[in-house]
Amino acid sequence: MKIGYISTYPPRECGIGTFTQNLQQAIKKSVEGDGGTYEGFVIAINDEDGYHSHPSEVKMTLQQDQQTDYLEAADFINLSGLDLCVLEHEFGIFGGESGLYILPLLHRLEMPFIVTLHTVLDSPSYNEKIILKEVCDMASKVVVMSKKAVKFLDEIYQVSREKISLIEHGVPDMQFDTSGVRKAFRFEEKKILMTFGFVSRNKGIETVIKSLPDVIKNHPNTVYMILGKTHPNVIKHAGEEYRNYLKLMVKNMDLQDHVLFLNDFIDENELIKYLTACDIYITPYLAQAQITSGTLSYAIGAGCAIASTPYWHAEELLENGMGRLFGFRNHEELSTLLNDMLSNPVQLNAIREKALEYGKTITWPMIGGKYKNLLNAVLNEAPIKREKKESILDILLLPNFSMAHIKRLTDDTGIIQHAKYGIPNLKEGYCLDDNARALLMVLMAYKQKKDPLALGYMPIYLSYIHYLQNPDGTFKNFLGFKRDFLDQVGSEDSFGRTIWALGYLMGNAPNDAYFQTGKLMFLDAVPNFDKLKSIRGIANTIIGISYYLKANRYDDQMTEILRILTNKLIRQYKQQATTDWRWFESLLAYDNGILPLALLHSAEILEDDETICIAMETMDFLTEHTMKDGILSIIGNKEWYVKDGHRSVFAQQPIDALSMVQMYHQAFQLTRENTYLKKLFASFMWFLGENDLRMSLYDFETKGCCDGFESYGVNRNQGAESSLAYLISHLEVLQAHEEFYKAEEAEKLVVTGPISLKKEVFP
Repeated sequence: MKIGYISTYPPRECGIGTFTQNLQQAIKKSVEGDGGTYEGFVIAINDEDGYHSHPSEVKMTLQQDQQTDYLEAADFINLSGLDLCVLEHEFGIFGGESGLYILPLLHRLEMPFIVTLHTVLDSPSYNEKIILKEVCDMASKVVVMSKKAVKFLDEIYQVSREKISLIEHGVPDMQFDTSGVRKAFRFEEKKILMTFGFVSRNKGIETVIKSLPDVIKNHPNTVYMILGKTHPNVIKHAGEEYRNYLKLMVKNMDLQDHVLFLNDFIDENELIKYLTACDIYITPYLAQAQITSGTLSYAIGAGCAIASTPYWHAEELLENGMGRLFGFRNHEELSTLLNDMLSNPVQLNAIREKALEYGKTITWPMIGGKYKNLLNAVLNEAPIKREKKESILDILLLPNFSMAHIKRLTDDTGIIQHAKYGIPNLKEGYCLDDNARALLMVLMAYKQKKDPLALGYMPIYLSYIHYLQNPDGTFKNFLGFKRDFLDQVGSEDSFGRTIWALGYLMGNAPNDAYFQTGKLMFLDAVPNFDKLKSIRGIANTIIGISYYLKANRYDDQMTEILRILTNKLIRQYKQQATTDWRWFESLLAYDNGILPLALLHSAEILEDDETICIAMETMDFLTEHTMKDGILSIIGNKEWYVKDGHRSVFAQQPIDALSMVQMYHQAFQLTRENTYLKKLFASFMWFLGENDLRMSLYDFETKGCCDGFESYGVNRNQGAESSLAYLISHLEVLQAHEEFYKAEEAEKLVVTGPISLKKEVFP
């Protein structure tokens, strides 16, 4: 039997990783104990904090937020000769919204897999439900650890009961002499209460601390031990705020001699010793919706008497007298319960005996045997021929996302606008357009990939924009390298691009400080919206307002401004368009895709038929003149394309490819028609050589993008505009790939979206 495990794995500090390590060792011993042969390896999921030094059974690692890693892992698994895979599923350990990135990997697998669900929600979001249903549909068997989870899968997720197996959480098969361990820890004269696991606010530890004064009155030798590190996600966002809150509570209540914090992630051998030494193990969790608790299983396996709030797993495990329940946040009830248990040693010992007896049935050797039998049953079944779901966005063709060139161009003022080849051209200074684009790019990169470099650069670009805003809400554009202003009011294009970035920020800010700064600048700029005359300035502003309204749906005044600006574009279209020239101007010039894109964004907010129809007509017109045999041929900036004239081929620029990518992406979001994904990907591939010259503009050495191409070939300068156009396009492709897999059936996306598309508007 050759098995692959997809999970987190030690030394990453994660309970699911520890579970997987124990599981694969238990299955190995069970298979070999029956005289079989076993080979297993692990695909380990790393978090954003970096790489870990894994043990030898880890044959491949993938970064949680790198979409391409999942597809490469699928290819690796398919070539490895595995009989089947075991997936450990928890929404938070996979990248993408609600752990979406695991779906493309599973769709590509060419062998059966079983999945162990560590979380089953009773009130899932739309995406959580769709993703879990899809995982369960593809799996040969679904393992859960509680009866409640079986019920939820059946009633909420419509998973067949025949597919579901209930296998309890395993616990270490090790026992220690209680008196010996208590003596070693110098606990002989103490009453030890204990909670272990990652520390976070949902653990309710303050409930136990508040209960202690009444317990100590009756049992003055009581000590409450809190064993565990603060959860890594809590550290990232709030530091040690919760632990410090608990420590301050202990100090204010004068409980320093009765509460012990052990801030460590200890090995199982040491953990079982602590559990063996404690009198009562407490899980004071604050919410009912916890389907599995590994810490509770370990405590019962070690023969602990349990006091717990009635979350689902605790209710189920403790119903046979292995512990007692108290109300959520009810420290008075907990005090009474603890006093009663500690005052009745015979009763306490009876509870421990029941726990120890049950614990013997869930040791890892027992659990390993159950999994082995399940895996054999899957292998003995007729193989299910599952059609592979291939996305039409082949993101394995994308180079690895890298901000190396952006780092080269950025200093503490902002991003330098031009470059000589791959070297920043300091003589040209900075401009608002590029810093707005840079802000948009890093917001997207952090949202999708949790890129720490992107997060670090946000305040630089945001502060540049703030520095260049005038008192009347307009913006300067150009700044010399010596930080001297080179103009007083920038172009309407640069104004609109800045509003776009600020609007996007307000729906995607990583913290409140950035949100408030962006909101202040955005609102200061609002009085200038109705003064815009440039249709591209208007279009960019429409997109920014649309992003703002997605996060502020009930701002009626801003909705009316959006309607007014949209009508300006529509009037411009009606003045210029004829039956054979369905466009906003008498020529196709630069950044053309931005105009239909703006109407597509506006239509999503306003739900206006005329707006969506003109957007679709102009998009089709632009496609007709730029997409030839699946290859994007951008209108050249040298002479553009005047109506009834000849189109310019040369001086093609990356911002035009970017706007085409964004236009088709928004069209896909509105319609869910796969044809737009194909065109989106073809537009992106323009950067990588699928263009008129068949030459790549992306520089694989510098990680920058060339400024375009002329009749003589590629313009090798790699300024901010072109490099940002490439990176934003790259992120748009990744986002579209993620959205593609949000569908319940990836290859059966709905043909028409929420907006009715009328193809004929112009007579």
